[in-house]
Amino acid sequence: MGETKPKLPRAERRAQILDAATPIFANSGYAATSLEGIAEAAGISRVILYRHFAAKPELFRAVLEHAGEGLAAAAGEELTESSIHSLVTWAYRNPAAFRLLFEQASREPEFRHEINELRDEMTRHVHDHLAEVITDERWARWAARLSLTVAIDATMTWLDVGSPEPDLAARRIDQVVQAVLTVVTGPESRPAES
Repeated sequence: MGETKPKLPRAERRAQILDAATPIFANSGYAATSLEGIAEAAGISRVILYRHFAAKPELFRAVLEHAGEGLAAAAGEELTESSIHSLVTWAYRNPAAFRLLFEQASREPEFRHEINELRDEMTRHVHDHLAEVITDERWARWAARLSLTVAIDATMTWLDVGSPEPDLAARRIDQVVQAVLTVVTGPESRPAES
């Protein structure tokens, strides 16, 4: 007679499914991922999976939301000197979630809107911080978007080469972003000294 696995509380089972689904969606994409594969990876039946998620779009959105919440918790509400370090550390600990958010999901037309909203929200946070330094609104918007793109792409590239030395990588990515901001916030962008 086989051993019966203990029944998990609903929230724990849901987290188990999301954790199993994240790397599968990140590696295979939405279309190529099957619910059977996710159920198997989670060690559950498809019936149990359907008790939590009625359809694949619902599961994919929940995985995106879960990844976004994890990133938001790691990054915090305020843009600080440690924001890049927090981003890189989170990506190091959650590479599949990072890839899902910033690589895979943007390729999925049905879900691109959610990822665009996430990037827009992140850009607003950076913009609010930079608007104190860059007086021209157009340049402030450009700098916010550019610095976020550089941080995300540099982190993705770092993951692609095997994630060497996370702390050093965070410092180097921060230096690259700061160099971009130094150029963008050149003397012509700053208020004149009195």
